[in-house]
Amino acid sequence: MTAPKLAAGLSQLSADYDVLLCDVWGVIHNGRERFPAACAALARFRAERGPVVLISNSPRPMGPVIEQLDGLGVPREAWSHIVTSGDATRLLLAQRAPGPAWLIGPERDAPLYEGLGLETADLEHAAFISVTGPYDDENDEPGDYRDRFCRGVERGLELICANPDIVVQRGEKLIYCGGALAQLYESLGGRVTMAGKPYPAIYELSLAKAAEAVGRPLDPRRVLCIGDGLPTDIRGANARGLDVLFVASGIHGAETIGPDGLNVPAVEDLLRQDGLSAAYAIADLVW
Repeated sequence: MTAPKLAAGLSQLSADYDVLLCDVWGVIHNGRERFPAACAALARFRAERGPVVLISNSPRPMGPVIEQLDGLGVPREAWSHIVTSGDATRLLLAQRAPGPAWLIGPERDAPLYEGLGLETADLEHAAFISVTGPYDDENDEPGDYRDRFCRGVERGLELICANPDIVVQRGEKLIYCGGALAQLYESLGGRVTMAGKPYPAIYELSLAKAAEAVGRPLDPRRVLCIGDGLPTDIRGANARGLDVLFVASGIHGAETIGPDGLNVPAVEDLLRQDGLSAAYAIADLVW
């Protein structure tokens, strides 16, 4: 496994790529504030090189994500298109309508289900389970759902997960996401289906948007993925054979950032443990 090269900034790499597929949470914002240097780097690439497709494991469709980015002050010049796990998951849900489905997740994720003709039910009467995240992601833990999940497994219910992330940053805190619940359900013997990163569906949508933007078929060697999550961003890029820039200060920051900055051997160890690779590593995304 080749060790990642330490990148001083995106400008060092930009000439080698025509398209960026960039993660959102942990790379350009932390859920409470944007990262101005990262936003500026993406805007510079888009202006000088080519399209920037934001590829997010948000369980909501693109519209509410755009509203969130606007609210955080992320400039629209920093991205060309947005593709979310919610967008990809809606295709899975539509195939299973009218259900009924037992829905797990906060009320803010309701846009995922709009216009699908999906009926809802409690656990005992549902045909499948749909998870966007914990009901209360500030306080709930996966173990809180164990007993109910055991019953779902007994009934043979499939679980559709709209957000494969295990955790994301919210400010300085890590909070559990839908992927943590899906991981528990699968460990109990349940069937889980996901469309977000690292799974193929979300990459197919993202690459199609990028190809549309450049007006020609893409050369995968000239597509760079940017992300901070090993099991999602890095694994997904590796599965597609795409180069990846690992942003260390995201969810793995405590393990990879020391008093002197980026600890490259620590990054190498993390990647090796998961059988993953990254072409480049950087502490924070900058130009």
